[in-house]
Amino acid sequence: LGVSARGMMEIAMNDLRMLASKHILVFVLDEPRYALDLSVVVRVVQAVEITLLPKSPPFVMGVINVQGQIVPVVDIRRRLYLPVRDLALTDQFILARTAHRLVALLVDGVEGVHELTESALVTAEDFLPGTEYIHGLAKLNKDLILICDLDQFLSLDDEQALAEILAQGNAEFAPNASQQNGEAV
Repeated sequence: LGVSARGMMEIAMNDLRMLASKHILVFVLDEPRYALDLSVVVRVVQAVEITLLPKSPPFVMGVINVQGQIVPVVDIRRRLYLPVRDLALTDQFILARTAHRLVALLVDGVEGVHELTESALVTAEDFLPGTEYIHGLAKLNKDLILICDLDQFLSLDDEQALAEILAQGNAEFAPNASQQNGEAV
């Protein structure tokens, strides 16, 4: 079996396309569909009661206990300029890692993981300059998905303010071995 130079080139191009593919986790907030790069997602859990944090920045809804770790809940709706709503029984948390910490994002629901090729991706600068929280746009089947930039949800100032508040309240929110209520596992 001989493979021509053209055949080798096609195989190499297919390999490049496979390397350029990207996996995203698609989620819903009201009607629009959004996504995060799968590499930052730790897991998805059912939403639980959120403990309010005194003096927290407006984009932080509070904290949850995830297997003994206190995790801030980022109000992704506020960051994306969507109407704020109360926690619903069907909501989910996406536990994801920013450059500095684990955070929980409250979403209406998670649709699943999808693989995208480079040709299905458009950077935010190409279609909507100035969208600081949106990394790009993906064409998935006939739908458009906004891909969020998780690290942009917390600026350096936001991160420092959150770290100070969590450090101050660490003793107050320290997990109690006998208390398992409100724990996201």
